[in-house]
Amino acid sequence: MMEDEDIKEYHKIIDKLQRTYKPLPNSLTIKESPIEGLGLFATEGIGQGTNLGTSHIKINDQIIRTPLGGFVNNSDDNNCVKTVLRDERYTKKWNLIALKNIKKGEELTLKYTFYRVDKADKK
Repeated sequence: MMEDEDIKEYHKIIDKLQRTYKPLPNSLTIKESPIEGLGLFATEGIGQGTNLGTSHIKINDQIIRTPLGGFVNNSDDNNCVKTVLRDERYTKKWNLIALKNIKKGEELTLKYTFYRVDKADKK
């Protein structure tokens, strides 16, 4: 059983995480997409060149999608791009950058480079 001091420390840590960890920037939300499943949508205007945060991390040979990278859909007319933020021997990190001004309500999209998208697979 946890001691009172341990419980207080636990609640301090949780409180700090709730104030500092944000899986998505305030300018984005996740909702149903006309492209596929769920997608990322602007809750306010986003300026060209805006760095929206980390979308993918590669550790050794494994690519991990963050919530930002996990909900961005593919489009040949993409309005965002992944840019390498850090490239080290065993770790690589990509951020999502707006290629053009994105209007409130508009879906954010990428041209997939890590995953193959076959239109023949879509029905």
